[in-house]
Amino acid sequence: MKKVLLSVLLVGAATYANAQKGEVSKAKNAWGLAKFASAQSQPLDKTLQTLSEGLKFTDNAIANEKSKEMPEAWTYRALFASKIAFTDTVNAQNAIANEKIAEEAITKAKELDVKGNEKENLEEAEVTLSNALRNRAIMAYNNKDYKSALTYFNQITTKAPQDTAMYVNAGVTAKQLQDYPETVRNFKKAIELGSKDSESLYSEIISTSFENLKDTVAATSLLDAAIAKYPENPYFVGIQTDLYIRQGNIAKSQELLKKLIEKDGKNAAYQYAMGDTYYKQALDLQGKRNKIDAKNKKEFDAITTQMNGFIDQALPYYKKSYELDNKMTAALENLKVIYLFKDDKVNYEATKKILDAQK
Repeated sequence: MKKVLLSVLLVGAATYANAQKGEVSKAKNAWGLAKFASAQSQPLDKTLQTLSEGLKFTDNAIANEKSKEMPEAWTYRALFASKIAFTDTVNAQNAIANEKIAEEAITKAKELDVKGNEKENLEEAEVTLSNALRNRAIMAYNNKDYKSALTYFNQITTKAPQDTAMYVNAGVTAKQLQDYPETVRNFKKAIELGSKDSESLYSEIISTSFENLKDTVAATSLLDAAIAKYPENPYFVGIQTDLYIRQGNIAKSQELLKKLIEKDGKNAAYQYAMGDTYYKQALDLQGKRNKIDAKNKKEFDAITTQMNGFIDQALPYYKKSYELDNKMTAALENLKVIYLFKDDKVNYEATKKILDAQK
C-alpha cells in the first residue's frame, strides 16, 4: 500500500512540474502569436492585451521553484515586458513599470543561461528596451516636456555611454531648459566621442560658456581646443580676435590672422577679422575721446588722429572681405560707418545703396 501511495505522489509531482514547464511553452507560443499580430498593425489596446497575456504566462512560470530556474522563463518575460515598454506610448507609467520588469528579467536570464542558448532573444529584448527609452525621450521632447526628456536622454547615455547622438540630444534638451552646465557637459562628451557635428558643438559650448555661464577661463580653454582642431574656422578665429582685443593683445590677434591670410588670402572671414582688429581699436579710442573735455582740443585732436590711422588700416580689409564674399554685409555696415566718419559722401551713398537693396 505504501508503494502504491509513493507512486501516486511521484506522478503528481511530475505532473505539477510539467504543468509549470507548460507555462513556459505557453509563453513561447504566445510570443510567436504576438510577433505575428504586431506585423498585422492591429490597434494599440489589442496589441497590449496580447502582450500582457503572454507576460502572465511568465508570471506563472517564475512562481514555481523548478521552472523559475529555466532561462527561457526569464527570457520570454524580458521579451514581453520590453515589447510592452516599447509599444505603450499612451501610459508612460505602465511602460516604465514594464521596463523595470524587463531589466530584471534580462539580468536573471543571463545569470541562468550558462550555455548561451538564449543569447539572440536576450539581445532582441535589450534592443527593444533601448528603443523604448529612446522613443519615450523623443516623445517627451516633442511634447515640450523637456525635464522628462532630459532625464530619459541621460538614462540612455548612462546605459549606452558610447552613443554620441544621445549626448547631442541631451545637450539640446538641456539648452531648452537653460541648464547650461548640463548643455556643455553633454556636448563636450559628444565631441570627445568624435561626433560628426563636433565643429558646431564647439561653437555652442564656447558661446554658452562665454555668454551664459560667464566662465571666461573655461571658454578660453575650449576656444583654444577648437582652434587647434579647426584652425580655419572663421567663427573661432573671430572670437579669439575679439578676446585678444579685449585683453589688449592686438599683436597676438593680428599675428594669428596674418598667418591665416597668408595661407588663404581669399577667405573673406579672415579679411573681415583683420579689419576688426583695427576698427575696434578705433572704437575704443572714440569712447575715450567722448569723455574728453571739449576745451582740451589738443588731446581731442591727438586721439582723432589715432582713430583715423586705425580706420584707414581697417578700410582695405573690409573692402577686400566684401569683394571676396558679397554676403559679408557686416563688412559693408562697417564701411558705411567709416565713410560717414570720414565724410566721404560718395562712398557712403554707394555703400548705403547696396545695403538698402539687400534688405
